Amino acid sequence: MIRILLADDHALVRRGVRLILDSEPDLEVIGEAADGAEALALAAADPPDLAVLDIAMPRMTGLQAARELSRSHPELRILILTMYDNEQFFFEALRVGAAGYVLKSAADRDLVEACHAAIRDEPFLYPGAETALIREYLERARTGAEIPERPVTEREEEVLKLVAEGHSTKDIAELLYISVKTVERHRSNILAKLGLKDRQELTRYAIRAGLIEP
Repeated sequence: MIRILLADDHALVRRGVRLILDSEPDLEVIGEAADGAEALALAAADPPDLAVLDIAMPRMTGLQAARELSRSHPELRILILTMYDNEQFFFEALRVGAAGYVLKSAADRDLVEACHAAIRDEPFLYPGAETALIREYLERARTGAEIPERPVTEREEEVLKLVAEGHSTKDIAELLYISVKTVERHRSNILAKLGLKDRQELTRYAIRAGLIEP
């Protein structure tokens, strides 16, 4: 039996995905999380074999959670299940350790196959992603370019997401267990690195980066 942790901030989506997974004789959803932070806590309490994560969730995105899960549970397989047919998110998912990338619009067709592929330690890519991967590879081979560095650090990304969600500096300090001064320093660094002027521009950037939903 493949034990699965499911994370999505929409209860109706979780219910539909659970129906798909639980209908298979060898798949069992053992836990549901509404955000990435809750997914980390559930995985720590009862480690699953496979985590299926949405990208855009409050507090911590699926990509951020995938990065942490890959470090804390290296044997865990991870799938990203998302509505974003987006090359940027696809490549970031591969970067943080996901074994596959499944579109919600094709979940009824692809998700079960993706789960089995992940457990076999095989990658699963939706058809458009294969095209994107080949195009990216050929372009980098042609130009000799390396994979671009992340524009902000992992901690700065956490602060950026929480600022864009409307949390106060004090709230962010408490959520991340850092000082108010450290939050302010990260915020200044983020604005400088990204060339942004205020919270409004920062929020627009967070939406484009998939850190929050519009």
